Amino acid sequence: MPRTRSTQPAAPSRATPSRATPPSGAPSPAGPVRPGPGARAALRPAVAEVEDGFWHTRREVNARTSIPQGPGLLESAGNLHNLRLAARAESDTAAEGTFQGAYPFMDSDVYKWLEAAAWQLAQGPSARLAADVERIIALVAAAQRPDGYLNTWFQLVRSGERYQDLRWGHELYCAGHLMQAAVAHHRATGRRELLDVARKFADHIDSVFGPPGSGRRIDGIDGHPEVETALVELYRETGERRYLDLAGYFVDRHGHGLLGGEAYCQDRVPVREATDVEGHAVRQLYLLAAAADLATETGEEELRAAGERLWRAMTTTKTHLTGGLGAHHDQEDFGDPYELPNERAYCETCAAIASVQWSWRMALLTGEARYADLIERTLFNGFLAGVSLDGERWLYVNPLQVRDGHTDHGGDQSARRTRWFRCACCPPNVMRLLASLEHYLATGDDDGLQIHQYVTGRYTSGPIAVRADTDYPWHGTIVLTVEETPTDRPWTLSLRVPQWCRAFRLRAGESAHDQTDAPVEAGWLRLERTWTPGERIVLELDLEPRLTAADPRVDAVRGCVAIERGPLVYCLEQVDQPGGGLDDVVLDTTRPLAVKHRPDLLGGVTTVVAAGRRRDLPGAGWWPYRPAGDGSPAAGEPVELTAIPYYAWANRQDGAMRVWLPVS
Repeated sequence: MPRTRSTQPAAPSRATPSRATPPSGAPSPAGPVRPGPGARAALRPAVAEVEDGFWHTRREVNARTSIPQGPGLLESAGNLHNLRLAARAESDTAAEGTFQGAYPFMDSDVYKWLEAAAWQLAQGPSARLAADVERIIALVAAAQRPDGYLNTWFQLVRSGERYQDLRWGHELYCAGHLMQAAVAHHRATGRRELLDVARKFADHIDSVFGPPGSGRRIDGIDGHPEVETALVELYRETGERRYLDLAGYFVDRHGHGLLGGEAYCQDRVPVREATDVEGHAVRQLYLLAAAADLATETGEEELRAAGERLWRAMTTTKTHLTGGLGAHHDQEDFGDPYELPNERAYCETCAAIASVQWSWRMALLTGEARYADLIERTLFNGFLAGVSLDGERWLYVNPLQVRDGHTDHGGDQSARRTRWFRCACCPPNVMRLLASLEHYLATGDDDGLQIHQYVTGRYTSGPIAVRADTDYPWHGTIVLTVEETPTDRPWTLSLRVPQWCRAFRLRAGESAHDQTDAPVEAGWLRLERTWTPGERIVLELDLEPRLTAADPRVDAVRGCVAIERGPLVYCLEQVDQPGGGLDDVVLDTTRPLAVKHRPDLLGGVTTVVAAGRRRDLPGAGWWPYRPAGDGSPAAGEPVELTAIPYYAWANRQDGAMRVWLPVS
C-alpha cells in the first residue's frame, strides 16, 4: 500500500493557468525540471545561455544535424507509419499496412524527438522545425483513442490486451515520454495541443490504476519506470494534484512483487528499503529520479535518505571512470560491487542520460556539489561518446576497450558507430538532453547564484546576472563578470570546485587566493558581498594531466592506470599509435605526461602525450597459459603514445581503443 504523505503541501485540485510563455529568442526559464512553489528544494534551476565554446559547438551540431534528421529517420524506421495507421483506424479510414518495428515502445522515440525539438524551438524560431513538430503532434493527437489511451502497438497489433503485459508492454513508459514532450512543448511555446493529449492520457491512466481498495481496475506498475517522474512534472505544469499522487503510487508499488519480484524491473525491494542499485540500469535510474522528484515536492525524508544512500552505493562501487553505468550486456544491468569490466562494459548511452537526470534532481533537493561533479564527468565522457562529432552516428553501448582484431557483429550493441538502431532509444535521448542542456548548468536560491558547470555564456537568477568567458575544458581559466545585481544587499556567488581539481587560484577584485586559504565548503567556493556591476572574478582550475588508479577490488583494471585531464577521460586509439595495435602497449609512469593542443584533430582537441613501450609477447602456442615467471614479456620498443578525449573515439576509422593502460 502507498504510504500516507502527511508532509505533502496543499495543492490545487484543478489545473492552474498556464505558466509558460512564448519564446523570445532566449532559453525558456522553465526547463525539464521545475520544482513547484511548495517544493522542499534547496536549489532551483537558474537560466543559462550557452553562447560559445565546447558545449555551444556540440549543441550547434545537435541543432543543425541531429534534430532535423529525426523525422526522416522516424519515418524510415516505421514510428510515424504506426501513428498514421492508428490515426486512420480512429477515423474509421481504411488503413493499409501493418505495424513496423520490433518493439512495443516504438512510440517513445517519437516523443523523445518531440521533446528535443521543443527545447530547440525555445532557443529561437525555426519554420521548418516548427512545421515538423506541428505535423507530428497532429498525428499523435489523431492516433489517440477517445478514452485517452495511446499506444500504437496495442492499438494495431494486440488490440484488446491493454495493460495485460506490464512487464514488457511499455505502455506507461511511452506515456511518460509523451508527458515529458508535452511539458517541454508547452514551456517552450505556450501551446497546449500536445499537453491536452498528455493530460487526457494521464487522466485515463489515473482512472485505471490504483491500490487495492481504491475501486480502480489495476494495481500494477510498468516494467520500465518512466511515467513516474513524468507525472510529477505534469503536476508541476498543471497544478493537478492527482498526477503527483499517481506518481507516488507507482513509486511505492515497485518492490512488492507485482512483476514477479525481479530486480531487473525494480520489483525486488521497495525504494525506501533498498541498499544498492540493481537490475536494468536505465530503469533503476529513472525510478530513482522519480523518487527524488517526490521527495522534493513532498518533503518525505525516507525518499531523500534512500536517494542519498543509493547514489553513494552507485558511485562508490558501480560507476565506471567515464561515469558510465551498466556492467552486463545481458539484461543491460548493474553487476556486483566493483564489477566494472572494460571490453564488455555496457554503459548504455541512455543510462548516462538517466544518471544526469537523477543527479540533477538530487542536486536541487540537497544543494550538494558532489552531484554536479558526477554530472560533469558523465556529460563530458559517458554521455558525449554516444554521439559522433558530426551528429549523424551513434553508440548504444560505450565500452572502455576494443581489443586488437575485434570482431564486430553489428546491431545495437556494436562497438562501431551506427546510423540508427532497431531499439533507437539512445539517439533521440541524446538530442533532448543536448537541446535542454542550459537547464542543467546553474541554480539559484534566496542567498544567490550557484554555477555548477562552466560554459561561455550568461547565468541568470532573479535580479542576478553573471557572465562567464572560458575555453573550458581545454583551459582552466573562467572569467566571471557581474552584469546585473541588487546593490542594496549582499548575495553569494557559489562556484563549484570540481572533485578532480588538485589546486586552483581565485582572483576577486584586488585579492588572490590559492587552495590553502580559499573558503571551499563541500565542493563550493562561496563569495558573499554586496556586488557592483562590472566586478570580475577569475577562477583558475589546475588542468595538469594525471594518472588515475582504480580501487584494487576492480579486478578488470588491476595493474593499470588511466589518463585524465580536467573533466576529461582519455583513451588510446589504434589510428594514433605507431605500430598499430594496443594489446601489447605498456605505459611508462616514470616519464611525465605532456599536453599538446591539436586544432586539426577531431574538431580541435587537447591531446596528452605519454611515453610507453611495446612488450615482446611470447609467440602463440597450443595453450595460452604457462607457469608464472615462464615466458614473461621482455622490455620492448619504446613508443610515444597519443591519448585523445574518450568522447571523440570512433570518429575516424575502426580499430582498437583502450582507456585503462597496463603499467607492467
